[in-house]
Amino acid sequence: MTENVVVLGAGYAGTGAITKLQSELGSNARLTWIADVDYHLVLHESHRVIRDPSVRSDITFPVEEIADPATRFIQDEVVGLDVDDQVVELEDTEDVEYDYVLVGLGSQTAYYGIPGLEEHSLTLKSLDDALEIHEAVKDASQEATRGEPAQVVIGGAGLSGIQTAGEIAEFRDAHRAPIEIHLVEALEEIFPGNDPEIQQALRDLLEDAGIQIHTDDPITEATADHIEFDEGEPLDHDVLVWTGGITGRDAMDDADLEKEHNRVNASANFQTSDERVFAIGDSAIIDQGDQPAPPTAQAAWQAAEVAGENIARAIANRPLKTWEHEDKGTVISVGDEAVAHEVKPAFGISLPVDTFGGIPAKNLKKMIAARWIADITSWNEARKSWSSL
Repeated sequence: MTENVVVLGAGYAGTGAITKLQSELGSNARLTWIADVDYHLVLHESHRVIRDPSVRSDITFPVEEIADPATRFIQDEVVGLDVDDQVVELEDTEDVEYDYVLVGLGSQTAYYGIPGLEEHSLTLKSLDDALEIHEAVKDASQEATRGEPAQVVIGGAGLSGIQTAGEIAEFRDAHRAPIEIHLVEALEEIFPGNDPEIQQALRDLLEDAGIQIHTDDPITEATADHIEFDEGEPLDHDVLVWTGGITGRDAMDDADLEKEHNRVNASANFQTSDERVFAIGDSAIIDQGDQPAPPTAQAAWQAAEVAGENIARAIANRPLKTWEHEDKGTVISVGDEAVAHEVKPAFGISLPVDTFGGIPAKNLKKMIAARWIADITSWNEARKSWSSL
């Protein structure tokens, strides 16, 4: 019997799983890939597009460069998953039947019920989002003056917020644009929940770039021209970007699966409450004991390979592998600078410090992205993208 295997999403999770499944599945399975775009975006480099839209050609890769000829690709929006009838429901085309499905749809922005925030903010979850931020910042700067600079506010000082602020600062400097940049975080420190050493290193780079940091005061409301805080004075904005959190995709609303905040619960082998449905990446809350796997690109890359193999194992009635996330460290860019923290030693060489910046950190960040691009396409494609990473 030929099994129908369907992969949803063209992010890190879906793309990584497709490459693994193509090598694992034999002639007894048909592979279908469904995504709302016909390319893979190196999302953790999408902030570069805010500064320079031409970068997009170096961080997007058409599905035909990734999918084998035998893999069927459908470009459409997934709107539902019927686990009883085993079909994926699509917006514009016919439903697709599956024997096994891998949910890798990623996440959408969470607004935490803050009034006006969704209506008045931009987000950074796609290439179009990055282009929209670029246009909004450019337009605001062209209407501003030195006496009345454009006010750009980024809500949320996690990885996306920090990198967004850094790119807007580079745009400001490159164009000598009259822009003031504010990075807002509800908690006590930027990059919350991380080591104070990397928090301070990032704060130093942000302040050196002229970015004003506001912490320890949550946003309570957003309007078309300002945000209000729990305690502090309102802050005006011409452009408001929100990077403050994630939740599951609407497509999973009615799926009869165990979920939290619309993210699908999955065990360490990626099976959900339905053994025919696997889930990885930001779409899933993957059991790792005390805490679930983090919703990061690094975790999605690691998980995708094991998830792809496990679907092949399920088809062959073989035991499934258990995945354990390995934190290989953190590398974050602030414009043209970068900070690396607790990076795992490579090639048997121990690093003398836990946190470092400069050229080594910048090149390490480039290498991480290049390695991913090479894994899904080729080292030649990675080499061509190097200057934009």
